[in-house]
Amino acid sequence: MLLEGVEEVGDAATELQVSNNKLADIEAALTSQKSEYDRIRKLNAELEEKLEASEIQIKGQSAEYRSLLQQKDVEISHLKARHSGLLEEVQNLPAMLPVTTSASTATASSVSSYMSRPSGSHQGFHGDEMDLSDVIWSQQEINRLSAEVMRLEAEAAHWRRMSQASTAATAGNGDQGEVLKLQRTIKLREEMSREVDEHQHELAALQDAQRQKMADVTRRHREDLAEYEERIEELEERNHGGGPSTSPSDASELHQLQKAISSLQETAGQREKQLAELSAGLEEAQAKQASLQLEKDEVQEENTELLQNYTRLQASVTELQTRVQEQEGKSLQKAQLDHEIQVLRKSLAAAEIEIEGLKNMAGAESKEEVEHADILELNTIIETLRQEKEVLEQEKLIIQERLEEQSVSNDEAESGDTESLEALKAELERRDNSLRNTQEERDTLMSELEELDRQNQEATQHMISVKEQLSGQLREAEAELTGLTAELNATKDQKRTLEQELETQKEKASQSAFTLNDLHMGKQELELRVKDLKDKLGQAQEQSREARREITELQRTLQEREEQLSFAKTQLDQSGERGSEAQGTEEKLAGKEGELSELRRELDEIRCSHEKTLSEDYELKMENRRLKVETEQAVGHAEELAKQIKESQAALNRTLREKETRIEALKLEKSQLEGELEQAERTLAEQGKQFQQTIEELTRARSLDASTLQTEHERAIKLNQEKDIEIAQLKRDVEQAASDHRDTNEMLSITVAGQKQLTDLLQEKDVFVDTLKQNALDLQKEMEDSILVVTKESDALKRAVEEKDKQLGCMKEKNSHLKEEIDRLRDQQSRPQPLSEPRTLDIITELETEITQLRSSRSCLEEEVQTLRRTMEELQASLLLSQQSLQAQQTELEQTHARQQQTTLNYDRLIHARDEEISSLQRTVEQLSGSQVRDLPPVQGEVILQEEKTQTLSQESGNEKHDLSKVDIERLVSGIKEKETEISLLNEKNLSLTRQLDQLVVSRDEVGKLSQMILQKDLEIQALHARMSLVAGGGHSQDVMFLQQQLQAYAVEREQVLGVLNEKTRENSQLRSDYHRLMDIMAGKEAALSKLQQENQRLSNMSDPSGSQEMFKETIQNLSRIIREKDIEIDALTQKCQTLVTVLQSSAGESGGGSGGVSSNQFEELLQERDSLKQQVKKMEEWKQQVITTVKNMQHESAQLQEELIKLQGQVSADSDCSSKLSVDYAGLIQSYERKESRLGSLSQELAQVQQTITQLSTTKDVLLVKLDSVALAPDVAGAPAGGASLAAGAPVDQTSLTANHEKLREEIVQLRIQLAEKENAIKTLQENNHRLSNAACATESEQRSHAGEARLVRERLEALQRSVREKDLLIKTKGDQLSHVSETLRNRENDNEVLKQAVTNLKERALILEMDGKKLKEENELVASRSREKESEFRALQETNMQVSLLLREKEFELSAVSEKSATVERMLKDKEQGKSGELNQLLNELKSMQEKAFAFQQERDQMMMALKQKQMETTAVHTELQHVRDKEQRLNLELDRLRNHLLEIEDSYTREAVSAEDRETELRRRVALLDEKLATSSSAVENASQQASMQVESLQEQLTGVVKQRDEALIRLRTSQEQVNQYAVSLSNLQMVLEQFQQEEKAMYSAELDMYKRERDEWKRKALRLEDQASALQINLDEANAALESASRLTDQLDLNEEQIHELKNQVEIRQEMLEEAQRKLMNLLNSTEGKIDKVLMRNLFLGYFHTPKTKRADVLRLMGSVLGLSREDVDKMLGEDGGHGVTGWVSNWLGGRGAQSVPNTPQRPTSGAGLNSSFSEMFVKFLEIESTPSLPAAKLPAHDIKALGAPPPRRTGSAASSGAAGGAALPKRPGESNPFLAPRSAAVPLVAGSSSGGSGSHLLMKPICDALPTFTPVPVSSEASAGSVLKDLLKQ
Repeated sequence: MLLEGVEEVGDAATELQVSNNKLADIEAALTSQKSEYDRIRKLNAELEEKLEASEIQIKGQSAEYRSLLQQKDVEISHLKARHSGLLEEVQNLPAMLPVTTSASTATASSVSSYMSRPSGSHQGFHGDEMDLSDVIWSQQEINRLSAEVMRLEAEAAHWRRMSQASTAATAGNGDQGEVLKLQRTIKLREEMSREVDEHQHELAALQDAQRQKMADVTRRHREDLAEYEERIEELEERNHGGGPSTSPSDASELHQLQKAISSLQETAGQREKQLAELSAGLEEAQAKQASLQLEKDEVQEENTELLQNYTRLQASVTELQTRVQEQEGKSLQKAQLDHEIQVLRKSLAAAEIEIEGLKNMAGAESKEEVEHADILELNTIIETLRQEKEVLEQEKLIIQERLEEQSVSNDEAESGDTESLEALKAELERRDNSLRNTQEERDTLMSELEELDRQNQEATQHMISVKEQLSGQLREAEAELTGLTAELNATKDQKRTLEQELETQKEKASQSAFTLNDLHMGKQELELRVKDLKDKLGQAQEQSREARREITELQRTLQEREEQLSFAKTQLDQSGERGSEAQGTEEKLAGKEGELSELRRELDEIRCSHEKTLSEDYELKMENRRLKVETEQAVGHAEELAKQIKESQAALNRTLREKETRIEALKLEKSQLEGELEQAERTLAEQGKQFQQTIEELTRARSLDASTLQTEHERAIKLNQEKDIEIAQLKRDVEQAASDHRDTNEMLSITVAGQKQLTDLLQEKDVFVDTLKQNALDLQKEMEDSILVVTKESDALKRAVEEKDKQLGCMKEKNSHLKEEIDRLRDQQSRPQPLSEPRTLDIITELETEITQLRSSRSCLEEEVQTLRRTMEELQASLLLSQQSLQAQQTELEQTHARQQQTTLNYDRLIHARDEEISSLQRTVEQLSGSQVRDLPPVQGEVILQEEKTQTLSQESGNEKHDLSKVDIERLVSGIKEKETEISLLNEKNLSLTRQLDQLVVSRDEVGKLSQMILQKDLEIQALHARMSLVAGGGHSQDVMFLQQQLQAYAVEREQVLGVLNEKTRENSQLRSDYHRLMDIMAGKEAALSKLQQENQRLSNMSDPSGSQEMFKETIQNLSRIIREKDIEIDALTQKCQTLVTVLQSSAGESGGGSGGVSSNQFEELLQERDSLKQQVKKMEEWKQQVITTVKNMQHESAQLQEELIKLQGQVSADSDCSSKLSVDYAGLIQSYERKESRLGSLSQELAQVQQTITQLSTTKDVLLVKLDSVALAPDVAGAPAGGASLAAGAPVDQTSLTANHEKLREEIVQLRIQLAEKENAIKTLQENNHRLSNAACATESEQRSHAGEARLVRERLEALQRSVREKDLLIKTKGDQLSHVSETLRNRENDNEVLKQAVTNLKERALILEMDGKKLKEENELVASRSREKESEFRALQETNMQVSLLLREKEFELSAVSEKSATVERMLKDKEQGKSGELNQLLNELKSMQEKAFAFQQERDQMMMALKQKQMETTAVHTELQHVRDKEQRLNLELDRLRNHLLEIEDSYTREAVSAEDRETELRRRVALLDEKLATSSSAVENASQQASMQVESLQEQLTGVVKQRDEALIRLRTSQEQVNQYAVSLSNLQMVLEQFQQEEKAMYSAELDMYKRERDEWKRKALRLEDQASALQINLDEANAALESASRLTDQLDLNEEQIHELKNQVEIRQEMLEEAQRKLMNLLNSTEGKIDKVLMRNLFLGYFHTPKTKRADVLRLMGSVLGLSREDVDKMLGEDGGHGVTGWVSNWLGGRGAQSVPNTPQRPTSGAGLNSSFSEMFVKFLEIESTPSLPAAKLPAHDIKALGAPPPRRTGSAASSGAAGGAALPKRPGESNPFLAPRSAAVPLVAGSSSGGSGSHLLMKPICDALPTFTPVPVSSEASAGSVLKDLLKQ
């Protein structure tokens, strides 16, 4: 028993040695870790340095990118400026051409030299920023995936540690743990390899997407460059073709024009003297205007619309008051304005006091709400006032129109003055009513503003008083108007001034509207800039905070990496120790030493890579320091910005004071300007009187000679135009000054009204406007640079951290490989079963076989892809070949068909025409033979026309070869879609071609027959000519020759007119073709848009099945429906305009030459109004495009928000998973805590048992002490009874001896002797007894000595037991320490896990922040793009304003020409008193009103669309709020995680406290045991006689000790079983994780396979799309060719129709001439029979020629003279002259020239050189005019695709009479060689499309004028002379 106890003590000592060894190992590992930490620190510093260098490189690259972007922006701006300059030059060129040819050539050469600059500087791409954002996004995705990989690695490391801890605790179950480890590592390897492959796939996909985006961007850039280059080339061609084209052909015209210019310059020199006074006044007005413009620019930010309406109403009232009380009204206005400004200032002060009180009451939170409510109220008020303003403007326009009508009626008849005055009175009364209504509405509005009631009540009272004053003034004005009725001249002057003032009011209204829009746009831009700067400041602050967070998180991650490295090193050291242990079995591992050496090499490589990571970590640290410095700098910069903001606020207060002073100065200047305006108006009135006088003089001089009158009339018209231009300029200056003054007043009132409730906002905005005008660009650049630097640095840090994480993961994998191999070696050592090696070998072989199979499958797949590509290319080539052959065969088919049809049709027509001509000629021959008059019918013109017919037919047959019908094009498209059926179709078509060729042979035979018939007809015609020549041979040869010459001249003129008309028709057909092409392009774009919308809908349905997309669809559908309705309305309006134009033309034709000027004026006015309406429609369409773009942007934003929502949902799910994992960990910790509590309970029970055993030992000690005391007393008692016994024995011997002496002596002696002997024997025995006793005493002494030795041994045993107890206590202490250390390590591990989880969450947050940063950057990019769009829109608006200004100039020119023509038309109207035109004008005005109402409806719809956009913005804000809710949920989850951590920490603290209390109890028990030991030492002397009892007690103690040890062993067994259970749970968990990972991997594999499939499909679709695009381009080319052929066919058909019409007209003319000839023959026969020789032939010839040589106005006198000579009565001649044009005596000339010649001849004034051309006829002059008009001034510009206007030309109609109406007969002119064939003339030989002063002069008809750029072209509708307006409308409706 004793030996067993000793052996157990020895086992505890060995355990102590093992624990000490472990502690020493841990200390050694700590020292090594410290050294490694220092080395890693150094490496980290090096890495930070490297990071700085890389950042410098990145900065350089970013700077290069920025410079490239700036260069590209500059190049784009240069190109735009160059394009605009070229357009201006092209517009200016035709104005310069007629002056001199040298100037035109010089400009062309300069333009060409200017255009010859190289445009090859466009090397960058516009989408660089987008590509960078895509790259950043892909990098963020990579970072996110790497973070997930790191999280998985961390979890794997955690479970490895757990498994290692379990294996360390359970050494017996090590084999199973190692097997599990091997399985886990193999699975982790597989997972890592799969994840790496997936990452590589994703990287490849991202790179492919980036390449595709780059390719798209480059393609777009190249297309844009190509478009710009095409535009430049077109402009160059225009410039080159415009200059020298006119110089060779137009020498004579230029000479005449130069003469005209010289004469005009002389007249201008005469008039310049008269204009000197006006120019001086103009200069003064311009100087004042410049000063006012400067002041207007300074005070442009402030305006109110309340005072605007008030001043506008007051101005309209004062204008109608006939300027009698102007001074009083102006003084009243000044006083009222001053009073109102003072009242508003008082109200402002009161409102500011109230706002300050509200601010003090409500605080910071209520500020924004109050301001927002005030802003909303003000916006509602402003909108209502805008609506009122628009209503008033409409009323004003109606009044202006009525006033104009009244002025016209007054000019017509002076008797209508009283009626106009009454109308003016009625209008004044209506204006009073409107003033009252507006006052009531204003009162209601002022009542709605509750906060400003006190101030506004005073204003309303003041306004009521003003209204009363105005009503009184109106009454007085009415009285004065009744008094002024007698003075007609005064009323005329007043009417003129009123008209001028109305025009000024128009311009002022337009200018005020423009200024209002500009101011609103400026305000919005400033607010946007302020918001952007605020956002950027907030972003910079957030980025600095995020940089700080990232620095701290990077420090944490570095510490964690260092700890992981130290842990890995400890594992490496342990593995090294295990390897040293494994070297003991060298015999078995002799073959594996080579592998160990290789592993050591890999370890060395790992160490090298580890050192590299350490260096990179050092660089990261340096980068973190630099980031800290930069964040501090950013904070300082933000503080500086705050200081600047404060300073700018102070400056704003100063500027407000300065503005108040400027307001007072402006008031003073206003009075001065009003006086000057009055002076200017007086001068204008005087000038108007002068102009009236000149008009009267012109009317007087009209009775003079015609030629002098025309020249003087032209000069007077030119002077009138110049004076009108000057008057208009003066009016504009005056109006600008007045409008500037009003704008200043309005701005000041707006500042006063706006500062009531928006002082804070205005202060901030003005501060930012004043300060950031200088610093905005620098700040933006600095902020962008800092943002880019921070983002790049953060990206670089993240990349570096991810690389370090990857390297750590690689090291961990290698360490795990080493551990696995070492564990494998150990397994082989521990158990000789050879089962593990084949398993690993099998796994390796399986992996290798799988790799080889995958490689072989990959090679096979690549070969298959290559073969498929080859087959695809071959199929494409074969398809192209088949398509080409198809096209060729189809073209041949179509050509043959067209030829056959055309030839048959042409021959039929020719035969029919020849038959008709033969019949007509036979009739004429018979008539001539019957009448026997020798005269020749006009056949040569028809012959020439027939020759032209044959030529046109040949041209048609040549041009229609290129014709491709639309059916064949559709067939081609279907053939592209159905590839396999094309081959069979080709074969069938070949067969059909052969059949058709056979048919063509037959058709050729038919053509030969037809040609023979034509030859026969020609022979018959020649025979008839011969008969005619035989018949015509007599005495009247002179008349016949004269008639033949006239017929030839008429035929030549007709040919020229027809050539001009053919050119016009060709140009119309070209315009039609351009229109059709543009419509096709628009249709293609609409189809592409519809496809994109469908794809967007599909994607939106896939991405988000919620109702937001349905809302978007509904909005898009509504927008498209509205746009369609607007397009339909626009088409209807264009058709109405066309019908009105045709009605005007027909009415002009019916009215004849007398009313031509009125119709042209009305037509010009209609054109101007149509241009204005078309500009409004263009604006609406631009707004429509803006709405579409905003909707698309909203869709993109919604898609982005949905993606963000999906990402946030994924993050929330991940957070929920993390929280579930944490809850599981928490439950596990709680279970471990409960187990530890149970262990503590068992330990407390053991301690209680130990205490019980100690108490039992103390009781046994007490018992032993008592027994020892009793043992000490026992020997004394024993000695006392022994002495007593001996005495008692001696006493009876003496008594017996005495009695024996008395009785028997002898016997006594004998007995005494016997007794002596016996006594001697007894003595001997006693001596022996004594001897024995002495011996016994010695023995007892020896025994006592031996007992003392035994007691000593017992004491030694007790001491040994005490020592063992102490050692056990020490063991317990060490175990407790180890337990505490283990618990501390567990806490540290848990803390590490928490730190890692925090790091993971931080990384997730950082990823979220980076994603938000990326989104913010994208938003900033979008903002930049929107700014660029806004700038482009501003540029377009500027271009539109330029166009409007040019249109205004042209309108003014038109107005001047209209005024000049009105002066003539008024006189004619006074003579003729035609009042039928007023009804049509009223209809036109009503239609104009309806158009304006529709424009107003368009504006209302635009407002509705803006409301819809606001709703969409509200929806986006709702989505943002949902995002904020999700983020709040994340914060709540983080708070819960922190709470759980704190709870765990509290539990661990309680556990440590209990452990400390248990240790305290153990110390107390040990102290008690020490006291008991001291008692034992004192009582050791009493243990001599109690050895057996002591031994028994010692045995009992030993038994108790063995029981305690057994209990301890049982507790350890329980611990081990619990740990085994924990390991089993961990194994099951790992199995579950593996199963989950397998599922995830399978899902990932499925997803990757599906992704690959989709990518392949997408690539295939892309290839198909590219192929289809190529095919579409080819088809587009074919379409263009087909369209050209169709255009040529339409031209030819138009020309044929024209020829047919001309033949018909010529036939009619021939019949009329035959009738005239018959009449002449009858008269001749009568004269010959009755009065032969009475009338002289020379006299008749002179009269006949004199008729043509006399001017048109004097021809009636010649005809009367001829009638008197012929004996006709004067009444018959007057009747004949009074008949309508074309049927009287004068009509025979027009009948010769072509039935409708006089119907649409424009009233063109003659040139100054008409005096020289009096000898020539009118027809010669008209032919010259047509030649001049037909000669090209510039080439016809093709409309480019980017200049597509929504309103194009209407559908093409065949032009008939519109062009031929201007054709009148004339004398013969020699044809130039270049104009022999009008059909072969170039395209540029048409009317120039670019407006310029053509050589036709200013007096040419409007239809013959060149088509200007601003005026939209439209094809005229053919109207016959007999048709009326109703029939024209019916025809239009039918069409």
